[in-house]
Amino acid sequence: MKRDGHIHTHFCPHGTKDSTELYIEKAIKSGFTDISFTEHAPLPSNFTDPTPMKDSSMRLEQLSPYMREINRLKAAYQQDIRIRVGLEIDFIAGYEKEIKFFLDEIGPSLDDAILSVHFLKVGNQYYCADYSKEVFAELADASGSVEAAYKLYYDTVKASIQADLGQFKPKRIGHPTLIHKFQLAHGETIDDSPQVQHVLQSMKKAGCELDVNGAGFSKPDCLEAYPPLSFIEYAKSLGIPLVFGSDAHNVNGLHKHYEKFYTYLS
Repeated sequence: MKRDGHIHTHFCPHGTKDSTELYIEKAIKSGFTDISFTEHAPLPSNFTDPTPMKDSSMRLEQLSPYMREINRLKAAYQQDIRIRVGLEIDFIAGYEKEIKFFLDEIGPSLDDAILSVHFLKVGNQYYCADYSKEVFAELADASGSVEAAYKLYYDTVKASIQADLGQFKPKRIGHPTLIHKFQLAHGETIDDSPQVQHVLQSMKKAGCELDVNGAGFSKPDCLEAYPPLSFIEYAKSLGIPLVFGSDAHNVNGLHKHYEKFYTYLS
């Protein structure tokens, strides 16, 4: 089975105008038999998106049209490929109750979901850690250092793993080393191996899946997977289920870098 479990669509405001059908046709031609559309879920209504364009996720009014479109295509292509309707849920420290309420509402309608950390809280302010190298620099300054920003990220990922988000809490943890996105920009060498291993150990204990995310290879200030291949090997040794995710935000990015992972996925 060839599976891509992390795909975005034209419903993503920072993504593409490519039609969903184009994704599906490419997946079929590429020999994939199982794909998940995991659009960025609407953020809690009482949370202010810290990005300049407020475009981190789809709006709540887009959720129903998104679900209808993916379910329509799921039925239309059922003889050719398995399509799962899913969401990428943001874990935001301090908004656990709102996230649980949303999952309780939407969870029964989902086939798949990913739980990811993008937003980090320092004091009373939130930062989108992967938005830009400039915002990362602000985050590091507010945290006290690059190393402190890394620690905050991993602590937040561990909090997401341990959080009580109800029976529909996503089983898969998204790109758990996303904080590496600007590692070549900030230029500091951070040995976070113990923290990454602890995250993976926490995932194993909680029965989580790992999003084996290839998008970092295409980021000029990262050039590695989320998590790096050595940690994917470690996760496999722990018995954590691995699910490849291209994290595609356009058709060109769909299944990109899959060939770097297939030996781990077999």
